Amino acid sequence: MDILHSILLASHLVGMALIVGIFLVQMRKDSGFSVTPVLAGAIVQLVSGLALVGVAEAGDHDLNYVKIATKLVIALAVLVAAILAYRANKNGGRVKPFFHAAGGLALINLLVAVFWR
Repeated sequence: MDILHSILLASHLVGMALIVGIFLVQMRKDSGFSVTPVLAGAIVQLVSGLALVGVAEAGDHDLNYVKIATKLVIALAVLVAAILAYRANKNGGRVKPFFHAAGGLALINLLVAVFWR
């Protein structure tokens, strides 16, 4: 179970790095955003986060369900913003608002994870 937890945690961190890293590097740009890796990171974050909760629940750990629900809602908002950014990019629309929403919400989710104990 520890190996599974470690693999899931590593993939969760990779997903976070995809979203937040690309956002921080490209946040001052006006166009040409890399939205496909942000979308992939949002999917990885959501799936690995849910799997981490499942593994923790199976291991009889005490979980803070309010924190988990809060992070889930934010993660879903990040995913929706990433999907909208991807669609806007594909259809030639404005990507910047959705890109910034996905990156900003991912940063908020990161801060919730770090500071909410």
